[in-house]
Amino acid sequence: MSTLFTPMLLDALTLANRIIVAPMCQYSAEAGEANDWHLMHLGQLAMSGAGLLLSEAVAVTPEGRISPHDLGLYSDKTEQALGRVIRAIRLYSAMPLGLQLAHAGRKASTARPWDGGHHLPPEHGGWTILAPSPVPYQDSDPCPQALDSAGLQRLLQAFADAAARAARLGVDMLELHAAHGYLLHQFLSPLANFRTDAYGGSLENRMRFPLQVFEAVRATFPPGKPVGVRISATDWVEGGWDVAQSTVFSQELKRLGCAYIHASSAGLSPRQQIPVTPGYQVGFAAQIRAACHLPTIAVGLITEAEQAETIVASGQADMVALARAMLYDPRWPWHAAAALGAHVDAPPQYWRSQPHAYKTLFNEPPVPQG
Repeated sequence: MSTLFTPMLLDALTLANRIIVAPMCQYSAEAGEANDWHLMHLGQLAMSGAGLLLSEAVAVTPEGRISPHDLGLYSDKTEQALGRVIRAIRLYSAMPLGLQLAHAGRKASTARPWDGGHHLPPEHGGWTILAPSPVPYQDSDPCPQALDSAGLQRLLQAFADAAARAARLGVDMLELHAAHGYLLHQFLSPLANFRTDAYGGSLENRMRFPLQVFEAVRATFPPGKPVGVRISATDWVEGGWDVAQSTVFSQELKRLGCAYIHASSAGLSPRQQIPVTPGYQVGFAAQIRAACHLPTIAVGLITEAEQAETIVASGQADMVALARAMLYDPRWPWHAAAALGAHVDAPPQYWRSQPHAYKTLFNEPPVPQG
């Protein structure tokens, strides 16, 4: 039996298998509001047969968006627009759906990647960027405004408010984005956090605000529905955030009720040196899982069914997340199930599509007799 296609329990939520559709920014929203692109994009991935569909990063404030085209969940209009997409998906797919709550910090206010990805000043549709310290991501970027005590409280409330909106939308789980050089990662890393108050300096202090955000979200979101955290396990820069600190952070998150750690890496510094090879981040998930006894998601150049099966079956991680591979092949879980001799959920409209060699691939109910 394939381990990849066995159920996974996160708090009170059961996933049909261990394949996760990872968050993937689409840069296609209008004033933070989801539209028909998100309906098409998330709708097709909800038919993929994966165990869980995670949305792209959803900003908790307008200035927390990476670009002016990012999704948000900070107003009645953004909530209503995202609700329309979720309701449409729910009509045809029972796949669990999670939202990733985020704030871009000093990496906010940029053009879309296909428009160059450069910083956007206010006169070109951008805004003032916020961060733990007045240190830019790149030397060519403007200095962000350091968050004061009032600003920190406003952000805590913004994360809690977004969690309340997500609860009203009926999503199954939340993921807090503390990776890829965005705001919460900026607090964690000594390469971006130079504060001298209770939120900077020691590891305990640098973890303080991200842990407070997690507590606020966990306290707001319904009990039994999981809240996980995506982290960058290392900055890939000497003297930066690393696996040892990630392990301590994960232990603290577990104490507060974190359901899992989604172990990615990098994004904090342009000086990063990443040895990109297939499964290059899996070891981070394995180390955190072993040290913290907390479920982990492995991600990063996981492209083949046998590779994913080995990761889960060997205990390196409890789940695997796919992003680019899922965009390239939105039926990746179908093909993985066929390769591994497993079964997968598919909508009845597609049941006749399975090749003759895999005629028991889909989990079809028995045909009524008589």
